[in-house]
Amino acid sequence: MVAVVERASQCQSCPIRHRAVCASCDADELAMLEAMKYYRTYEAGQPIVWRGDRLEFVASVVSGTATIEQLAEDGRRQTLGLLLPSDFLGRPGREIALYDVSAVTEVTLCCFRRVQFEKLVTETPHVAQRLLEMALDELDAARDWMFLLGRKTAREKIATFLLLIERRTRAPGLDLNFGPAQIELPLTRDAMASYLGLTLETVSRQISGLKKEGLISLTGNRLVTIPDVNALKAEAGED
Repeated sequence: MVAVVERASQCQSCPIRHRAVCASCDADELAMLEAMKYYRTYEAGQPIVWRGDRLEFVASVVSGTATIEQLAEDGRRQTLGLLLPSDFLGRPGREIALYDVSAVTEVTLCCFRRVQFEKLVTETPHVAQRLLEMALDELDAARDWMFLLGRKTAREKIATFLLLIERRTRAPGLDLNFGPAQIELPLTRDAMASYLGLTLETVSRQISGLKKEGLISLTGNRLVTIPDVNALKAEAGED
């Protein structure tokens, strides 16, 4: 069940304030957004949007992880992308969803009615500029992902995925030169396999290999510690 939550959360204290679509807003623009926002919370495994749905709202991910997926004609489901905190769901000017979006963990969205938000974009240069920046960042990320899927080895893919989650969930201002990084995997190994174009067995084997060589350590199935981020970057083929 979707929980539609109305709560008095100030934009200034929001955990994604400086990364989301509102990052460049001044005080007056924030007040406009704050007056029109509302929250929705989805349980893990719950659909957020189905392909073909009419999009009545756009939203920023406040917490949690969602997957963007497409169903093939033969019934296979392919994970095309992830939505992590500060990512934007929906597109101004687009009324129909092109992909399925589902909550992987519990997800909280900061929502805006689409028509209201579209009007705000035309009147608020800072929101329009930030949307453009985020769209270009998403394009760059898609190009990087094409390179990963087409050219990187299975080991490099797993290392790159771990670094992606680390970068996107790192606390602002954290200096990794003074300690290890710790992340919680948002996907099961089966879902990781779908996302990375690998088999479940390959994902498990590569994670075990990284663990054996001391590049990561595991607590349970989801909590990953990276003792040396630069060493993992070398395994990922990153400079």
